[in-house]
Amino acid sequence: MSSKKGPMTQAMRAMEAEGVDLILHAYIYQHKGGTALASRELGWDEHAIIKTLVFVADGDKPLIILMHGDKEVSTKALARHLGVKTVAPADEATVQRVTGYMVGGISPFGTRTQPPLYLQKTILDLPRILINAGRRGLLAEMDPQLLVGILKAAPVEAAV
Repeated sequence: MSSKKGPMTQAMRAMEAEGVDLILHAYIYQHKGGTALASRELGWDEHAIIKTLVFVADGDKPLIILMHGDKEVSTKALARHLGVKTVAPADEATVQRVTGYMVGGISPFGTRTQPPLYLQKTILDLPRILINAGRRGLLAEMDPQLLVGILKAAPVEAAV
C-alpha cells in the first residue's frame, strides 16, 4: 500500500527537505515482526528492506548501521572495520536518546543526534530499497544511492 496520508514524521520532513520524493508503504506493524513481516505484507524481497540498527562501539560511542533485512551484522567484522575493540547492539534507552525514534520505527533520516552512519555496501547494488520512514509500520521507497549522497553513509562489509 503506497500512501502520503497521515501525520508527517521527523524522518519524512528530513527526506522532503533533501528533495526525496516520498513513496510511502504502510503495513500493520507487529511487535517482533521485523522485515520478514514487512516483506510478506508489502510483497517486497526482504533483502531490499533495510534495517536501521543502533550499536555502541567500545561501550559508549553510538553508531548507526543500515543492513539488509535478511542479514545480521557481524559485530566482529564491524569492530575490525572501525578499529575498535567491541561493537554491541545499543539498549532501547540509548536508541531513543540517539535517534529520537522507537525501536521498530528507527529511520536514519531526521535523527536527534548525528552519530557515524554506515551501510552494508551491497545495499548500493539494489535498484530500489524500502527504509523506515520514522514510524512503526511505515517504510519509504528510494534509490539506495541517496543514503550515501544525502546521509554520507560509509559503506562497510559486515553482513552475516
